[in-house]
Amino acid sequence: MKVVRELEALNADTVPPGVGAIVVGNFPLTSGDWIAAHSHTHHQLAWTRSGVLGVAVDDAYWVLPPTLALWVPAGVVHRTGATRDAVLSSLYIDPARCVLDWTEPTPVAVDGLLAHLIAYLNRDDLADDVRLRAEAVVPDLLRPLPSTPIDVPLPADDRVREVADALLADPADARGLEAHARAVGVSRRTLTRLFVQDTGMSFDRWRTRVRLRAALPLLAEGLPVSRVAHAVGYATPSAFLAAFRRTVGTSPGRYLHGDPPDEHP
Repeated sequence: MKVVRELEALNADTVPPGVGAIVVGNFPLTSGDWIAAHSHTHHQLAWTRSGVLGVAVDDAYWVLPPTLALWVPAGVVHRTGATRDAVLSSLYIDPARCVLDWTEPTPVAVDGLLAHLIAYLNRDDLADDVRLRAEAVVPDLLRPLPSTPIDVPLPADDRVREVADALLADPADARGLEAHARAVGVSRRTLTRLFVQDTGMSFDRWRTRVRLRAALPLLAEGLPVSRVAHAVGYATPSAFLAAFRRTVGTSPGRYLHGDPPDEHP
C-alpha cells in the first residue's frame, strides 16, 4: 500500500478561505494510493466521479463507488485511498455555518443533481451571491443512508497479528485455524482464545469479514460476482452471497447502493 501526502492546503487542518461555507478540493489518486491519517477543522464530504474510493476510520472501512459519498465530521481522524484510479472530490463545509449536525461518518447517496452541484461549486468564476445560493441547496441533497461499514478489528497480540496480516494480504488463503496456529507457534486452543480476546469474534467470523471487505472494491469496480468470490476465497458465488447476506443482512448490490438491509436476512 502506497501512502501519499495530502496537499499542503488541507494537510495542516486548514481549509482555504472562501466567501461561503463550502470549499471544493480535488486530489488525484492512483490505485493503491492512500492519504495518511489526518483530520480537518471542516466537515468533509468525500466523493469520486469515477473509480472507487476507500475511507477508513479506526477499524471501520467504507467503499465508495461514484453512487456514494461519505460525510466525515470535523475532527474525525481518517485515511482516504483509491482501489481504482480516482479523483477525490471533497466538499469542505464550515461547521459554524452548517445546518447538519451529523456527528458520525455517514454515507450519502450521490445522484446526478448532487454530482453536478459539486462540479458547479468547483468553479472559480461564480459571483458571491450565486455561490451562496448554490451552497444553500447542498444540505437538502444529502440523504443519509443506512449502510454500515464492515468492521475488521485488528488484534494487538503479535501472534494473532501475524495471522491477521497473512489473511489481510491474501483473503483467499485457505488454511484453517490449525495451520495458522502451527505457523505462529501456538496451539489451536490458544489462537482461538486470543482471536476472541483481541477482536471480539471468532477466527472464522473475522476471516469472513476480511473476505467480504476485500470483495467490496472489486464489486464496486464492476467485476462479476463469480470472479470476486473466487478472488476472496469462496468456491462458488452462492457461498459468497450467502456469507455476505448472513453477515451484512442484504446483497452486495444493495449494500453498495446504500439500500436498507432486508427484513429477513
